[in-house]
This record gives sequence, C-alpha cells and structure tokens, in this order.
Amino acid sequence: MGRMASYRRDLAVRASVDQGLLSPAEPVVALLDTTGIRASAAALTSAFAAVTDAHVLHAFAVKATPLVPVLRLLHDAGLGVEVASPGELALARAAGIPPSHTVLDSPAKTPAELRQALALGIAVNADNLQELDRLDALVASAPTASPLGLRVNPQVGAGAIGALSTATATSKFGVALRDEGARAVVVQAFLDRPWLTRLHTHTGSQGVPLALMAEGVGEAYALAEEINHKAGRQQIDTLDIGGGLPVNFTSDEETPTYAEYARLLAETAPGLLDGRYRLVTEFGRSLLAKHGTVLARVEYTKTAGGRPIAVTHAGVQLATRTVYAPDSWPLRILAYDSEGRPRAGETAVQDVAGPACFAGDLLATGRELPLLRPGDVVAVPDTGAYYFAHHYAYNSLPRPAVHGFTVEEDGAVTFSTVRRAQTLDEIVAEAGGSHANALVG
Repeated sequence: MGRMASYRRDLAVRASVDQGLLSPAEPVVALLDTTGIRASAAALTSAFAAVTDAHVLHAFAVKATPLVPVLRLLHDAGLGVEVASPGELALARAAGIPPSHTVLDSPAKTPAELRQALALGIAVNADNLQELDRLDALVASAPTASPLGLRVNPQVGAGAIGALSTATATSKFGVALRDEGARAVVVQAFLDRPWLTRLHTHTGSQGVPLALMAEGVGEAYALAEEINHKAGRQQIDTLDIGGGLPVNFTSDEETPTYAEYARLLAETAPGLLDGRYRLVTEFGRSLLAKHGTVLARVEYTKTAGGRPIAVTHAGVQLATRTVYAPDSWPLRILAYDSEGRPRAGETAVQDVAGPACFAGDLLATGRELPLLRPGDVVAVPDTGAYYFAHHYAYNSLPRPAVHGFTVEEDGAVTFSTVRRAQTLDEIVAEAGGSHANALVG
C-alpha cells in the first residue's frame, strides 16, 4: 500500500501544478487521497471482522479531520462518527450521519448539548459522576432512545507524548478507577441506573504503544464483567474501546496496523470479542494521516550561518504541533521541481521554513534534501489529520484549499474540491470587520 500511495501522490503533485491548483497565485494547497482513505476504512473493518462476530460501530473521531466531505466519504465506507462538541455534531449532521452511527464524548457537555443528544437518540458517554447526576434528571424528564454510558480512566500510564496520554493517574478524562473507593462507586452507579448500559475507555493516541492500549481496554472489560455479575444480568451490553492507533511518520509504510491491534485484543481480552458485547471504536488520526499531503511553493532561498534555508508558504498555520513541538511531531519533507516532478541531484543539509513572522516557524531543521530552488514544490506527507483542517491564524494567513483526488488506471488525476481557500474578505469579516467603529464610536 505504501508504494501505491507514493505513486498516487507523485502523480497528484504533478497534476496540481499542471492544473493550476498550486501556482504563484495559490502557493499552498492540501490534498486528500480518497483511494487511500477508503483503503484504511476497509482495513479497519476487516481487522475487527477477522477476530469477532460482534456488532462493531467504527466511529471516526471527527476532531482528527473535521471536514464534511471527509465524514460523508467515511460514512459511505461504512463508518460512523465520534463527536466532542456542538460544532462537530453539526458537521456530522451536515454530512448526513444518522444518530445511530453517532457517539457524543466530551468532558464538558452542557445541559443543552445533552438534551439535544438525547432528543436525537445519539449515544452519549458521560465523563464523570456529576454528569451522571445531570443525566438522571434528563432521562427522568423525557424518554430517549440514546444508549448511555460512562467513561472510565483505567490509569494504566502514559505513552511517549504526555499531552496525548489519557489514562494517566491524573488525566482529566473519565472516572479514575484506581483512586481510593472509585471502583466501588462506579459499580454502584451502574447498579442504581438500569439505563446505563455502556462503558467507555480511551488510553491515548500518538506515542501510546499497542500493549498499553490493550491493557486499558482489558481493564474496562474486566469492570464490565464485574458490573454484570453484580447486577445478575448483562446490564453492560456495549464497550466503547476508543481509538488511538499510532501513526508512522517516518515513511510511507502504514504501521502499526489495525490487524495487529485486533489480534492483540483477541489475545489479551478474548472475552471482549466472544459476541456478548457490542463494540465501538473511535479511531481518527490513523484513518486519515497517511492520506493527506500539503504542497507549498518555495518563494525564496537564502543562506544563514552557512546553512541553506528554503522559505515556503506552509508553516505554523498548518503544522502547528510540528513547529511548536518538533521532537514529538516530526514531518517528512519531499522535494519536487517547479513542474511537480520529484527533484533529484545535489543534496544539502537545509532548513525548510514557513511564512510566519517568528524564528521558530520551521517545518524541518537541518534536513538533508535535494537543494531547493525558488519555484520548487515541497510536499509534506502524513498531514491528513490534525494539520490542514486545524488552521492556526498566525499573521492572518488564510486557510488553504483542500482537494480530494483519485488516480485512474492511465495515471490521469481527477480533483474534487473539499474546501475552497479562505478569502481575504473572510479574514476581515472574522476579525470584526463589520464592527470597525465598535471601540471608537
């Protein structure tokens, strides 16, 4: 899959230049490989189908790529959505995702959010015991078809990136199971609420090893078994095991795989997959990251301290995490010439800089690449999740256009607009342009 994805990407870069998507007037653009996205969705569904006959809802974490056409594509591929805000729910509804394929998670749901979800019949995972109290009143006041659950924190530890590790001793998410007395309180909360039928857990994402993810899932499964035993019936019928499969940002190889994770779950918690429980997953980054590429023209090249620097139009406004935390979020840089052909020849250790007005706006530092020239194209792969769909408006830089692409057998590339580029008028409007005299009138 890696070689084919690379082949499609090279063709798309060339076609972006040939068809004018990337030009001096439009010096940055984002691309999504729709064939790759469908392949990832199929890999996920087949991986779990290989280890269980249970009903599984694979709910894409909308926060990873909150773009309506992407959600529609994934729904067409058989996936649902996991939303964590009113905005994400609005995107899911605009994409036509039915309530039965939607899960609401958030640590700070308002009464209005909960009422809306219950009215629509959307599954809700409560984050804490106070939220359960709030649900008590709402469930009593009006009937609902919403499946309701509780998120628990198994406190199994952190991965390599602390900010993305959600099962630490002090994580803000869920009810901390290993705190003194907490497990008994959770069990009683279920016994007191016959309508509470789901358990949810999520250990983290990038930087979290598969074994730690599986350990967290195993803890939730063991708790479900305990609750059902004490209830004398199968009160908990669904386990939402979250997502978080890490992504390989060092090459085109897609590792680890969904199949590896599913097999690990089958080994470590076989009862989870024996058909007694429905399952929900919430993968995000791993479904989209490998299928997105940012393209940017090199505007200028210079030398400072003996090191070549290529100044491009892609930086902190797109790769915010990479710029501010480069050790945790390194990205590859691929070099193409001005016609969109892979650049070969002389290499040099060089920096690849973005357009923002601060010294740290660097996509890559000290990277050995074919020597870049003005007018060349740099491609930043693996950016389909948490990059160009999470614009950071530094220097009022506009959001780039996003285009999906497909490649025919003859190599022809067809583009479809996912999101048009932001205009300067839109930037002014967002910055209070219609209220220019508000502070002086």
